[in-house]
Amino acid sequence: MPIMASGLFDIEGLLHGAGPWALAVVCAIIFVESGLLVGFLLPGDTLLIITGVLLYQGFIDVPVWLACLLIFVSAFLGDQLGYYIGVKSGPAIFEKRATGFFSRASIERTDRFFTKYGGLAVTIARFIGVVRTLTPVAAGVGRMHYGRFVAYNALGGLVWGAGLTFTGWAVAHIPAVRDFVTQYLEFVLLGVIALTLAIIGTHWVRMRLAIRRERSSNAGHTSPGQPNPGQPNSAEQHAEGARAVEPSAVSLDLSAPHPHR
Repeated sequence: MPIMASGLFDIEGLLHGAGPWALAVVCAIIFVESGLLVGFLLPGDTLLIITGVLLYQGFIDVPVWLACLLIFVSAFLGDQLGYYIGVKSGPAIFEKRATGFFSRASIERTDRFFTKYGGLAVTIARFIGVVRTLTPVAAGVGRMHYGRFVAYNALGGLVWGAGLTFTGWAVAHIPAVRDFVTQYLEFVLLGVIALTLAIIGTHWVRMRLAIRRERSSNAGHTSPGQPNPGQPNSAEQHAEGARAVEPSAVSLDLSAPHPHR
């Protein structure tokens, strides 16, 4: 059955004609979501499930095992890049602001996640939107032992990347699911975009409210025109920022120091 060929997009023609290139786009998105700090904008989980369904339908014309392998490699390499960014540039990126997405608060939240789950946090984080993007960077900032990171990263890439793709492919064997996706694929994709924008908007609103509450709290403890005795001056802030970039600033007590240090 044609998929809304006269609608906003000829999705069937686009995906069927793209063949392996459609899978290349999926792999690129998974790599960016895992490895680059803008990856939290992307809907990785839903994309993988839909990719599995499209593999079964033949719109992405490659064997399912090959697709799962390539997606696994993309997810694995993405996290490896995130770890490298954390080692080389993480402190400089996240220590500039106290709140917000690229801030000390974000790293501290991820650090608490590490403290709770240990090295397995690298694997578990794959299934948690924003945490998925921050975790490899936090592991790099904290100099998590490289061998342990590689092992948990490989496990996460396999369970999340290949696992969700295969799940979508398996679920597509159910006629009702297959027929629904085939008939309404355009709306499914638009729904994914809408869901992604809603998640981003919710996160942005919560972040702005947190910043506003923090500013109000600081203003309530400081008289106009006078410095707050509880707040460091600019020289102290500079010294504190310098100390914060040391690896010990992130308490990832997971294993031995990074082997390259």
